[in-house]
Amino acid sequence: MALAADHAGYPLKEAIREHLLNRGVRTVDLGTNSTESVDYPDFARRIVVAVLEGEAERGILICGTGVGMAMAANRQRGIRAALCHDHFTASAARRHNNANVLVLGGRILGRDLAMEIVDTWLDTPFEGGRHESRLEKMDEYQVRVERRKGKG
Repeated sequence: MALAADHAGYPLKEAIREHLLNRGVRTVDLGTNSTESVDYPDFARRIVVAVLEGEAERGILICGTGVGMAMAANRQRGIRAALCHDHFTASAARRHNNANVLVLGGRILGRDLAMEIVDTWLDTPFEGGRHESRLEKMDEYQVRVERRKGKG
């Protein structure tokens, strides 16, 4: 599991890293390593690269609200970053969307709820079936847009 956060998400990232280690989950910490101000897109990019290049099967991103990290991560084809605020969204993100990146708001969630969301997201499998074709449509749409822009 790859982890990254900006300065606003740093304290929660550290708590999640410890929680995952206690669960026996191998983690790759991609920063930041303090509450000193940094730019969240730089850390979203680190998770994107780690997941797409196979350094990690999945990733967790944390910023103040989670919104910026989700927007930055989802710009890359193959990333399905889900901003989750409760058990239901964490479960649905895995079951229906096969989310490979969990995004959390460090200034939104309490520590205990954040750990429960992480556990739900980790323990919930992708259902496949009718959801597979929906994911394929998202990828196809993205390829068409890239071709129009001359990127692919």
